[in-house]
Formats: sequence, structure tokens, C-alpha cells
Amino acid sequence: MKAAVCFEPNSRLDVVEVEQGGPRAGEARVTVKAAGVCHSDWHIMNGDWPVPLPMVLGHEAAGVVEEVGPGVGNVKPGDHVIFSFRPHCGHCYYCSIGRSILCDGYTSPRWLMLDGTHRVSRNGQPINQMARIGTFSEKVVCAAEMLVPIRPEMPWPQAALIGCCVPTGWGAVNRCARVEAGASVVVIGCGGVGLNVVQGARLAGAAAIIAVDLLDNKLEFARSFGATHTVNASQKNAVEEVRGLTGGRGADYAFDAIGSEATTVQILDAIRPGGTAVIVGMAPASARPGINPYVMALQEKTIKGTLYGSVRPNVDFPILVDLYLAGRLQIDPLVSRTYTLDEINEGFAAMRGGQVARGVVVF
Repeated sequence: MKAAVCFEPNSRLDVVEVEQGGPRAGEARVTVKAAGVCHSDWHIMNGDWPVPLPMVLGHEAAGVVEEVGPGVGNVKPGDHVIFSFRPHCGHCYYCSIGRSILCDGYTSPRWLMLDGTHRVSRNGQPINQMARIGTFSEKVVCAAEMLVPIRPEMPWPQAALIGCCVPTGWGAVNRCARVEAGASVVVIGCGGVGLNVVQGARLAGAAAIIAVDLLDNKLEFARSFGATHTVNASQKNAVEEVRGLTGGRGADYAFDAIGSEATTVQILDAIRPGGTAVIVGMAPASARPGINPYVMALQEKTIKGTLYGSVRPNVDFPILVDLYLAGRLQIDPLVSRTYTLDEINEGFAAMRGGQVARGVVVF
């Protein structure tokens, strides 16, 4: 089968033929139908996240179950599924308290199968799988618990985006921060995740939703997703603009959908005393923002992080599918461009150039 493999940092992905072993106990093989092009993949491609290569990238995807190994009961051949890039063992402390995103029931590295072995190789060389799935591939063998069955009428590109950017943004608002109706919200970064923070705030009933970006086309996207105000940070001081739009106090909630030292400091500066700042975007592993603990204590500000929007994939992915099919959740406008697997590097170039809300590889 074909897969897009990162062989070394700071280089293009190579689409090559690889060999794949079949599913073992507790695993399933899925035919991939669509996979999103995400900044998290880029962090591996450019060396921001030091992980062992070579690796099949991709973690935001949907497909059809082809076969299952012994002991699998949650999915069966023919099921339409969305991949979750976090496993959940069901018995560790975090799974037991309903926070399966933080599951620590496995000891294998996050680029190997749960049993610590490989399923992909090339000419005898083992190849790792990003987040234990590696969905830039015609087929994926992974733990069946990382597959969430969905309604078959859900279109594939939109289903794929429920694998990462949609729940990450929506969940940051509704599962992590728990924004209440009437609140004021600022979102820094209007890519795929940021746009879903915007529409998550809209669905939560936020009164003011202030979108901040450097590109006017992304701010137009944000308007269409529910932003009530926009700020081009290349032309104006974002923090001052936010304060001007919130009675001089600052926003109740601020979300960093980029993940950088500068934007982390910005969301803290943009919230009012007693407000909450949430880091949503994944920063380079070396990032160390300068936070003033004196101001944090004096103004009782809260800063917190969220992984995957703090969602529960088995519960929340079907909810998001229902919201989309009911016309309440916008995903169609996110799918700016589609690519074949051979065109995947074009997808990353468009993403880096700010030309798309989300690019999707369609198989």
C-alpha cells in the first residue's frame, strides 16, 4: 500500500510503497477515506517535536473497517469510523474519572502499537505511526479502541475533521473552559482549530466573540463561523483592541489556537482579572513563554491547557456528527481544498501559506 512517510526533519513527505501486517488481538484494519492536513503533522516535519523517524504521519481521519482481530467488540467490518488519536484503556485512573484523553494505561511509546510492536515496514525497516495510527496511508492497522463508529450518512472529508480540529476547538470551549452564555471570548489564530473555537463559542451562547489573526481572509472565515468582531494583529495591537471591545476590562475567556510563546502571553494579557486563558494550539516542545506570576496572583487570572479539547471521543464524536447532520455545526466551509495522497506536500504548502481553513486528503 502507499503511505506518506517522514524520513527526516525539514524535508517533504515521501509517498512510498510500504508493507503492513494484519490486525492482532484488539486491533482492526481500516480503509482510509479522508485525512486532514494539520499543523501537528507539520511540527514533526519541521523538527519542532523530536520523535523517532521514519514515521507515517496523519492523525485526523475517517474510514471503513475492513477486518478486525480477535477480541474486538466495539467495531465490525463495514462500520464507518472516525479515528481518535488517543487510546483509552478503560481502567486507569483517568479513564475511570471520565478523562480518557489523559489515559495512562499503556507504557508503549505513542508511535508504536499498544503492545509495543510495529505494523508498518519498508524493505524490512520498521516504520512508526504518528499517534499510533498514521493516517496518511491507504490503510491503517490500529487498536480498535481508537475507532469511534459513526452514522454512515456522514460525508468523509467532514467526518475526518471530527478526528481533530473540530473537537479540539469546540471542546476547548464546551468541555474545558465551559464558557457560559453571555460571556466575552477572544480567539487568537483562525485556522481549522481556531474557527472551531469560534463556532464552539457561538454554540455556547457567547455574546462577544473576538477573532484575532494576521490575515484578512482568515478573519473573513471567522466572521462566517460566528465571530462578532475581528482584529488584524498585523495592523493593530490585539490586546488593546480586545480591551476596547470589552469595556476596558478584557475578555472573560481567551483561547490561543496557535501555540507559541507570544500568543500565550497575549491571551493572558487579553483576559480580565478573574478571567481564564486556555492554550489550545500545540506549541514547539522548546517554547517557554514569559509569565508574570505577580500579575497572575494579583488579578486572580487562570491559565490552563487542553489536549484534544478535553473531549471524550466515544461520546463527543457522535454528538458532533449529529450536530453537523442537523445543520447546527459548520464543517463544509472548513474543507477548503482536497488533495490526492500524491499531492500531500501541496496541502502543507497551502496550510503554511494561510490559504486554507483545512486541506483534506481524499482517498
